[in-house]
Amino acid sequence: MTPARLLIVDDDPHARDLLRRLLTPLGEVQEARDADEAEAMLDRIGPLDLVITDMAMPEAQDGLRVLKAVKARWADAAVIVLTAFGNIEGALDSIQQGAFDYLAKPFDVDALTRIARRAIEQKRLVEENRDLRRQVKKPGLVGRSPAILEVYKQVARAATSNVPVLITGETGTGKEAVARALHQRSARASGPFIPVDCGAIAESLMESELFGHAKGAFTGAAGARKGLFEEAHGGTLFLDEIGDVGLKIQSQLLRALQEGEIRRVGESTPISVDVRVVAATNKDLGALVKEGRFREDLLYRLDVVHLHLPPLRERSEDIPALVEQFVQLHARGGGRAVVTEEAMQRLVAYDWPGNVRQLENVVARALALNTTGVLGPSDFPEPIGSAPRKLLGLAGDMPTLAELSRRYAAHVLQHAGGNKSEAARILEVDRKTLYKLLGSD
Repeated sequence: MTPARLLIVDDDPHARDLLRRLLTPLGEVQEARDADEAEAMLDRIGPLDLVITDMAMPEAQDGLRVLKAVKARWADAAVIVLTAFGNIEGALDSIQQGAFDYLAKPFDVDALTRIARRAIEQKRLVEENRDLRRQVKKPGLVGRSPAILEVYKQVARAATSNVPVLITGETGTGKEAVARALHQRSARASGPFIPVDCGAIAESLMESELFGHAKGAFTGAAGARKGLFEEAHGGTLFLDEIGDVGLKIQSQLLRALQEGEIRRVGESTPISVDVRVVAATNKDLGALVKEGRFREDLLYRLDVVHLHLPPLRERSEDIPALVEQFVQLHARGGGRAVVTEEAMQRLVAYDWPGNVRQLENVVARALALNTTGVLGPSDFPEPIGSAPRKLLGLAGDMPTLAELSRRYAAHVLQHAGGNKSEAARILEVDRKTLYKLLGSD
């Protein structure tokens, strides 16, 4: 687990010294003399786990000001308020504003340490639960086809390094799932995983979203804001649809990758960031380079490790496992549901131009409209629900397995021009078995 990040805010240097000695065993401790210095630090140092602030500093109610500033930036950060007065009004104010606890000076050092530990542990639990909920909603890597097994091997190798990774593949093939797998198997697994859909962010907003901005940097920037690079500090930043990013942002991304630092909009001071970048695209970046729409040097920086995801039509043997995963994920009220064998055959036979994403959406829709918990062919839209039936010439009947085998054997015999030996060879059976399949002696 990464060390906790703490901030002490108190105008009394002796109190700061005592608190620093008490809290240093819990993690990295920084100090501020008053609310002004604290707020300036909040915009510079990144997310905190715990802030301990005095209530009364040079300005009245400075502690509440610090509390509000922390909560405005990181809602999950724990704040403990200290006061020399111990008045009930101050206690109520701080608790109502979101303080974790409130202690009167002089405080019991053991009690403070115990409360600080509990505050940090609670914040970590909240974050872990939120991450788990996100992961439950995000399908993982599933399948045992040769194509996806090769992806597993590449993920395992790449996860041990810290270099950028470029994931390519058609839309909906599961590029984000691969990026999450890289993150979860890396030394950064305890850090944040921040996905960014570059294609969904307007070019005019992209710089502020990625790198943050200073207060007053542009109209509407009422306060300073961290960008996604800072939020991903210590973890992984996943840049999906990287081919949609404009040339100006490409230049800034290149600098961030080369220097390990970014600049907020409206600021000249660089901020160091420890981030692994994983990018993904369904476009041919090499072609975009030739067209002058993508920087060649950025492509080289991103494409240190290259992972390619095959389309679902090239690994149809993985469809049953994927369907089972999506059924468990989307079943009504967390219950159970099943897919009939005939429906599964039809799902496997379909080409899935939208790949894994389309498959998930189709299964989720079927479950939402089905009230029995059993998904049959009629629960899936055309042409999915009819594909195998058309292929086998089953116009609407429900044949037995023996009848289905007879029809298939007859189809193969017709394909072989009536040559029973050739039909038996194609079916990998002897002539006697072929006769049994055909229902003849």
